[in-house]
Amino acid sequence: MGNGTATTADLDTQLEKYRVELTGYCYRMLGSSFEAEDAVQDTLVRAWRSLDKFQGRSSLRSWLYRIATNVCLDMLSAGSRRARPMDLTESTPLARAALSPRPDHTWLEPVPDARVLPVVEDPAEAAVAKESVRLAFMAALQQLPPKQRAVLILREVLAWRASEVAELLGTSVASVNSALQRARATLADREDRGDGAAVSDPLDPEQQKLLERYVKAFEGYDMTALTALLHEDAVMTMPPFDLWLAGPADITGFMTTLGASCAGSRLRPVQANGLPGFAHYKPDPEKGGFSAWAVQVLEVSDGRITGFHCFLDTQRWFPLFGLPLRLEAEADESEQGV
Repeated sequence: MGNGTATTADLDTQLEKYRVELTGYCYRMLGSSFEAEDAVQDTLVRAWRSLDKFQGRSSLRSWLYRIATNVCLDMLSAGSRRARPMDLTESTPLARAALSPRPDHTWLEPVPDARVLPVVEDPAEAAVAKESVRLAFMAALQQLPPKQRAVLILREVLAWRASEVAELLGTSVASVNSALQRARATLADREDRGDGAAVSDPLDPEQQKLLERYVKAFEGYDMTALTALLHEDAVMTMPPFDLWLAGPADITGFMTTLGASCAGSRLRPVQANGLPGFAHYKPDPEKGGFSAWAVQVLEVSDGRITGFHCFLDTQRWFPLFGLPLRLEAEADESEQGV
């Protein structure tokens, strides 16, 4: 390829092969599904433009990762860190719950599994990849300085050797090992505070039953049944609002007051961030049927739901997940028997 013999179509095919894994890498670096796609597009354009400089001294894959890393580091130079509501504020008691939005760039964004997780044969490798895009891990990554973030992802998630990472970053092996040690210490500190969720991959039968019970409780708006499924430390978030609620009483209290219009909703399963999720459609009193309301991502631990994260910007999330913005009542009824 370095001698210019590859055809345009050949090169396109070869570059395209890396799109999903590069998107996963950029997503972990940036915390934004849309910025990750922009970064990958920029990476592939830069690769095209500088093809004459690529003499096959390294593999095409490591060359693309070097370009992608530089693109991400440039995008992160402003010091922006994406977060979840609980990374920014204290939880709000239900009595003081108010919906104040913050700009899009504040928030850690959800992502469809298919856009960031390449298909791999090895179940252990697939499980590691899923764990590395979960919301809690992504939020922890955002606490790391950009270069530490790159080192941790390349070494721990993608299993690159220290020498390969040093070459990619233009630094020494000692410097890579030191950055990895500091990054691990930061993440271990967060884990000590219980910042994580244990979801098996694939879901075990108990977790599958938990989700079935959740769908039934939510669609029936049965707060007693929902309370039984929520962990005592469960949290609920609703980006772009910075409000977050802790504990089943406040979560179900919110759902029957400010969230009361969600009664009678419909849920459809989605795969998001290596976690179980649902597209939430709520009844549309004006047009009939159901309109898109949120992409829900659930965290599960010890047989209970520990995190209930609702991403409300439907105009952005539903198209990203390939979801319609409406469900018609007739279609919905016919699906109930499926």
